Amino acid sequence: MVKKLDHIGIAVKDLEASLKFYEGILGLKSAGTEVVEEQKVRVAFLPIGDTEVELLESTEEDGPIAKFIAKNGEGIQHMAYRVENIEESIAELKKQGIRMIDEKPRYGAGGAQIAFCHPKSTNGVLIEICQRG
Repeated sequence: MVKKLDHIGIAVKDLEASLKFYEGILGLKSAGTEVVEEQKVRVAFLPIGDTEVELLESTEEDGPIAKFIAKNGEGIQHMAYRVENIEESIAELKKQGIRMIDEKPRYGAGGAQIAFCHPKSTNGVLIEICQRG
């Protein structure tokens, strides 16, 4: 089902300050920023090899990233795996007993279709599956 590791999502309090570290210290280059209103986030993707680091800053105090940071602090929020057909992948995950947060794909950054698996079904890791293009 999984084609590759698409990206690692990292929750940050301040996107600009985080970009200074990732670009200035680590030498990664941002592919730009985007606001995803539906998810209440502003994101920046930083390509590295054939995957990316996704920095996520909450745009609302009640957004999922703000809640994550309040509970866990800044850090890795999710792992995203690319699939070829997201609807078939959701159906297969459900068939295998995986609890889904998203029963249907929704819009994600970069025009991707995404769906999240509940961490209670994935050894405590928030897993995103995504289809691009």
